[in-house]
Amino acid sequence: MTLLYVFVSVSSESRDQITVTQPGAVSSALGGSVTINCRTSLNVHVWSSNHFLSWYQQRDEAAPKLLIYYANRRASGIPDGFSGSQSGTDFTLTITGVQTEDTGVYYCQQDYSRLFTR
Repeated sequence: MTLLYVFVSVSSESRDQITVTQPGAVSSALGGSVTINCRTSLNVHVWSSNHFLSWYQQRDEAAPKLLIYYANRRASGIPDGFSGSQSGTDFTLTITGVQTEDTGVYYCQQDYSRLFTR
């Protein structure tokens, strides 16, 4: 059985604290599928219908690798087995056809809507 570890990511801004909640760990048999959920405490920044939430994978001591951006767009070179979806403040990363190399730390990163002033 392949075990996928999930990291809880928390980010903050100067005026507001934004928390991202994820489960501690999920697992899947090889070839199976796994769903990783991410709930944000505030709405993520939206521009031109794109939600500013990204999913990353980190293996061993390597730098985090971008998997999904704008909540549901695969980064270049990422296999079709990785997909993202969104409903309100709930975001999901789904991995289908799980392989041994999918073991690692997964985390989401979000951008809260900011007020822009001149």
